[in-house]
Amino acid sequence: MPHSLPPSGGIGLKSVHYSHVLDDDAQAKRPSWVEVHPQNYFGDGGPAHRWLTAIAGVYPLSFHSVGLSLGSAEGLNRDDLEKLAALCDRYQPAMVSDHLSWSGNAHDRYPDLLPIPYTQEALDHFAGEIGKVQDRLQRPILIENPSRYLSYRDDTMSETDFIDTLCRQTGCGLLFDINNVEVTATNVGLDMHAYIDAIDPAIVGEIHLAGHATESHDSGPLLIDDHGSIVSDVTWDLYRRFITRAGPIATLIEWDTDIPAYDVLMAEVTKAETILAAPLPEEPRHALAR
Repeated sequence: MPHSLPPSGGIGLKSVHYSHVLDDDAQAKRPSWVEVHPQNYFGDGGPAHRWLTAIAGVYPLSFHSVGLSLGSAEGLNRDDLEKLAALCDRYQPAMVSDHLSWSGNAHDRYPDLLPIPYTQEALDHFAGEIGKVQDRLQRPILIENPSRYLSYRDDTMSETDFIDTLCRQTGCGLLFDINNVEVTATNVGLDMHAYIDAIDPAIVGEIHLAGHATESHDSGPLLIDDHGSIVSDVTWDLYRRFITRAGPIATLIEWDTDIPAYDVLMAEVTKAETILAAPLPEEPRHALAR
């Protein structure tokens, strides 16, 4: 998967940080790129667009959509797709992504990214919807692996196999959310190291890192993907494990609730960039035959 974003640290951009990323102070820490939820910019004008126009003149943009509902049985959200296409024409983002999920049916829309079953039928349906999006946008998109709190009894393939097949069948890439690996693995009983190792770096176009909340229950901890805190030590270790194998890939610090001060957010970016800059291990040298 071509990496059209800089292989360095970015931030999920919130309005409280607009002025910080445009600060001319040479000493200020700045991200290499920024990501926004395009649904927040579906209006035709106003202050949000004035800010985004200025920011797009300085930074590569990534559009992380939350509204296409690609897994819905009735098909994707056509209104969102048309508005997303118009916004892409206007700002020409370096990357566009959505989720391996569904969030609505013929009658209702839900404020959640709900999991899909991992079956051949679901794969064929999801691949068809991705094809419609990519045809309309005239570009490949990324699909983010989900955070899950349950599994379907009738799943016939693993999440990693489903994702790999989906990417190769459609030409889309993976937005690899490594916090979601920790959340899902803990909640549904997966081997998180095996999950990391099963992902082919060639399909990954962007990485997300975020924090999560933990609830204690008699059955054990339940991790909640709330994007409201620093990245956990476990997620950092998983990220380091993947980057050591994959090399540098554009990495976003995602923080959507309890938005921190700008310096706190950029401190997390610095941690990611330290890992991205670490030298890769050398290939083992084989002894010469005598």
